[in-house]
Amino acid sequence: MEKPARQPQTIASALNQTWKMLEWSFVSAADAMPENKYPFAPTDGEFKGVRTFAQQVKHVACANFAFFSEIQGKTPPPECENGGPDPAKTKPELMKYLRDSFAYADQVMATIDAKNALAPVSGRYGGPSTKLGIAVLAVWHAPDHYGQMVEYLRMNGIVPPASRETQRPSTR
Repeated sequence: MEKPARQPQTIASALNQTWKMLEWSFVSAADAMPENKYPFAPTDGEFKGVRTFAQQVKHVACANFAFFSEIQGKTPPPECENGGPDPAKTKPELMKYLRDSFAYADQVMATIDAKNALAPVSGRYGGPSTKLGIAVLAVWHAPDHYGQMVEYLRMNGIVPPASRETQRPSTR
């Protein structure tokens, strides 16, 4: 018989259960693509104008900073649609930017509680909303791009780490 998952104790820990699984899946997928394939974007079919693999990674990193900056009442980075202002270009630079964005998100998410979850938040990346609303938006946003990255990995003959049974982290 399977053990039931632990009951979250706080709003932040409830969000964090999904966020940490997403973080692992996204970061490990970004790391799985060889650096020489980071410029890859599909061309066969209806793919005109899609982001490259590198641009997907950079967009999500910028968006993480943007969403969680708005939760803190800070000005988010501009132009996340196009990767934002961070100069990261190489795989190691992009991986650092991505990991830093998830670490920042973790710190901010930990501050969301029953007293402030419905506090208003405004900004160009998700507002007007609430702290909880923007956090949920962030939890929705990255998997959208993760799905695209999975396709890019598979088009390059790479099985995403989350699809490798022995690679998946425990969810309990």
